Amino acid sequence: MDILLNIGLFIVSLTVLLKAADYFIDSAEEIGLSLGISPFIIGVTIVAFGTSLPELATSLVSVFEGQSEIVAGNVVGSNITNIALVLGLVVVIVKNINVPKTLWSIDIPFLMGSAFLLWFTIRDQEFSLAEGILFFFGIVIFLIYSLNSDDDNDDEFRTKASLKTYIILVLAGVGVWLGANYTIVAIKFLSAKVGIDPDIIALSAVALGTSLPEVIVSLNAARKGKTSIAVGNVLGSNVFNTYAVMSIPSFFGELKISDTVVSFSLPMMLVMTLLFAFMTLSRNISRWEGWVLLMFYAFFLFELF
Repeated sequence: MDILLNIGLFIVSLTVLLKAADYFIDSAEEIGLSLGISPFIIGVTIVAFGTSLPELATSLVSVFEGQSEIVAGNVVGSNITNIALVLGLVVVIVKNINVPKTLWSIDIPFLMGSAFLLWFTIRDQEFSLAEGILFFFGIVIFLIYSLNSDDDNDDEFRTKASLKTYIILVLAGVGVWLGANYTIVAIKFLSAKVGIDPDIIALSAVALGTSLPEVIVSLNAARKGKTSIAVGNVLGSNVFNTYAVMSIPSFFGELKISDTVVSFSLPMMLVMTLLFAFMTLSRNISRWEGWVLLMFYAFFLFELF
């Protein structure tokens, strides 16, 4: 009965986390527009960071709860899920995706650089504060590049945010924290009772759950014919996961990396990142390539369990 209750707690708390993150993004976007921030800047900061908010929240709570090995599992698992499952589903559903020709000028090299830097830093199964500071600079550089690419007129999109919007922002922030907190509580209980390592749950269930915003955003964009947004969402989310979600929790304690992450999941993430890069070389990702990505995700889950 306790196991069933904690499974229910895991599902409910993860749902609250995702829904609260959604409200947080919407209200933050509205406030940003009211302050004269352009839609482009909001996209590369608030929305991009917002889709990684569930990963960041669960990672922070895991450090405070003494389960720091969940952080790397969450990041690596989410990055694999974003490419193999999210992008794979989108391509299979819409048949093909046209890739912007500018993707290889900075975005793909930045993505591959973040993936390889993560491998070099955690192969010793530790992630120190110094490495966290290095990764924080990585996300700052990415944001500076994105912000310098903005040419929009701020006043053109300016709106007015009501008091209700600010209240929703605060309440959503509380919801994100509570959802993340009880998600980790349920993981700790289930891992102890069932005998599954917390990082395995982080690599699979948590990674899948916290990647749901990317699934929804990418599928909606693809259905509207904006397939490049789907690619950009996956790419941007992985960069934020690697640099922000790894660095910020490390400010509150040293992160431990499990054997499973180093021996299997991290190499899998590198392979998926390179495969994603190779698929974009032709500037078109076809349906059969989407099926290949889904097969990799199925293999990933089989190997974990």
